Amino acid sequence: MRGRSKQQTTLFSLRTPGGRVPADHPLRRVKDMADAALAALSPMFDTMYSGTRRPSIPPEQLLKSCLLMAFYSVRSERLFCVKDRGYGPREGRPSGSPW
Repeated sequence: MRGRSKQQTTLFSLRTPGGRVPADHPLRRVKDMADAALAALSPMFDTMYSGTRRPSIPPEQLLKSCLLMAFYSVRSERLFCVKDRGYGPREGRPSGSPW
């Protein structure tokens, strides 16, 4: 089952993620282009996913994170979580297992 994107704006912060990025930052233009391209691919993603079972991570989020990894030269998904999400040795890293 294809997951849907849930925007959680202010759970632990009073500022939204979009408010932290400067208005003239180059990644804003890249995000707009990626959103337009992924919106065109959305019907194809719908046909690829089953209507039953557990919802997955939305493919749009996965592809956007791959773009960020490429732009910031991060070698792997685990390093991306450590760098971007703030997981450190004390907080514990994701185990890599699906459970």
